[in-house]
Amino acid sequence: MKKIQTWNVGRWRRKGIEILAMGHTLVLLIMGSALLFVVLGLGGLAENRLQTSPVSSMKGLAGSVSSGFFADMLGMEVPHLAQKKQHSSLSGEQWSPFVFQMLTGINPQDPKSLIAREIPGMSAGAPVLLRKGSGNIKVEGPEDYQPDQGTTDTPGGSDTAENPPSTTPDIPTTPETDPARKDDPVDAAKGEKRILIYHSHPREAYNPLLSKASSNPNSGSKSANVSRVGDFVKKRLEKKGISTLHVNKDYAATVQNYNWNYSYKYSRETVKEALAQNKGLTYLLDIHRDSQRHGKTTATINGLSYAKVYFIIGHDNKNWRKNEAFAARIHEKLEKSYHGVSRGVWGKDGGKGNNGEYNQSLSSHSILIEIGGIDNTEEELKRTSDVLADMISEVYWEDQKAQKAGTHVSDNQKSGN
Repeated sequence: MKKIQTWNVGRWRRKGIEILAMGHTLVLLIMGSALLFVVLGLGGLAENRLQTSPVSSMKGLAGSVSSGFFADMLGMEVPHLAQKKQHSSLSGEQWSPFVFQMLTGINPQDPKSLIAREIPGMSAGAPVLLRKGSGNIKVEGPEDYQPDQGTTDTPGGSDTAENPPSTTPDIPTTPETDPARKDDPVDAAKGEKRILIYHSHPREAYNPLLSKASSNPNSGSKSANVSRVGDFVKKRLEKKGISTLHVNKDYAATVQNYNWNYSYKYSRETVKEALAQNKGLTYLLDIHRDSQRHGKTTATINGLSYAKVYFIIGHDNKNWRKNEAFAARIHEKLEKSYHGVSRGVWGKDGGKGNNGEYNQSLSSHSILIEIGGIDNTEEELKRTSDVLADMISEVYWEDQKAQKAGTHVSDNQKSGN
């Protein structure tokens, strides 16, 4: 009997359909992956070409760790390099918020970051850490000042009953802020202004300098706002032999149709005018105050309290690295001599109320400094102003010495020596 072989057509048909389906899925995955890598590549090229900011997926990793971290890492392999009797730089308190933010894009210290990426414009101007400060263990960025509508004092900016002028005399110097010594250098070009102090937000005020407390103090009284701090810094710099110009214009009182969102446009004209009238001006300091409370903005050193300091660099300035290098020199000197005062160097791009470069394109020695917060006292602000001015003067005289040495080298070369 002849054996008849039968074929299960239905079964083979089903297998064929399954194979085709798998192949179709595989092709889609391959094409999707290829498209994804192409998009990522184009995005990387666009970022490198168009963006001068150091913002990256690491979100300031190098800046968020102290130099001790690298010593700890080396100490794991080289025993004699291990740091002794010091706290580890790998503490969970410092690392956990950073790692969480790096992986999720959400800052556990700032609940707004949970939805910032989903709402257009909400994340604009977010600060990015460039260099960590010892006065900022939790790595918290600066909080922008935005005036409450209808809460400023008289438009003319004069002292009123609610904002009386400060009657406190100049704060006596402490051992940490000794007056200028007889051997301090004196600027050879006497009278020629070298440093400009100005305020893009001149009405940022301090509660202890006002007669009433506020969660967002702002005032036209120059004895209660950042102008008072500018005066402290100016006096100290001049004691150190550096001729300093302090401009404290109240734009809200003098600019027609004033709009706070154009603050840096107003102050830019102030800086350009000052530069035009003073050819020796090179160092530009825009002094502000932070909007955080006393516990976060105050450091205690040898039993004395100091207002903490932020350094802000505008990322939209294509030459921001030069400005950051200037800020870093001051920051490092504070870290060495007054550990805990600096809250670090931070970068910011364009956002509400700023042009993304903070007038820093006008000079490679132009920076924004936030001194203290809304609750810092006059004594705390004075101490910090003194030590900050001391560090700035050190940087200034180092530059002058280097410039002079360079000039001499050039002269020798010209003479053939």
